[in-house]
Amino acid sequence: MPERLDIPGGWQRISMRYAVVDSIGAVIGWAVIGVGATVPIWFANDMAMPAWGWLPLVVAGVLAAVGVVWAFLRTRTIGYLQRPDDLLVRRGMLFRRFVAVPYGRMQIVDITQGPIERMFGLKTLKFVTAAASSAITIPGMPGSTAEELRDHLVAVSESRRAGL
Repeated sequence: MPERLDIPGGWQRISMRYAVVDSIGAVIGWAVIGVGATVPIWFANDMAMPAWGWLPLVVAGVLAAVGVVWAFLRTRTIGYLQRPDDLLVRRGMLFRRFVAVPYGRMQIVDITQGPIERMFGLKTLKFVTAAASSAITIPGMPGSTAEELRDHLVAVSESRRAGL
């Protein structure tokens, strides 16, 4: 049994800079949780921190380090493949997800960019189909690549819907 879905073609990967963006988000998140759990212990002990009081901050630091490693591994699994009739998107390490979106079913193609993504020149491409739960995102795309793919998807989806 093959380990991966074997589909021939030129899979496009997202930028590895997205792993840094994802890592920054993980570190900030765990830092907020660690500090949020440590400060009440500090106040509860009249501003004299017991030895065990640093435990939440240490655990949050370890989980942040795991999150950084996980971000780099996860980024390597995200990719897309343009085929004649649809766009195939893959992602996931433990739970792999392959989604084929027919060009004629695309309704909205959107580009978003958060502040950390902006610092690294990356964008997230999101497209929605008629199904309610079908919002597909491709994060970590370089700006020009995301815009070119968006324009291509809009043009192809409009030409495919013309026959409906």
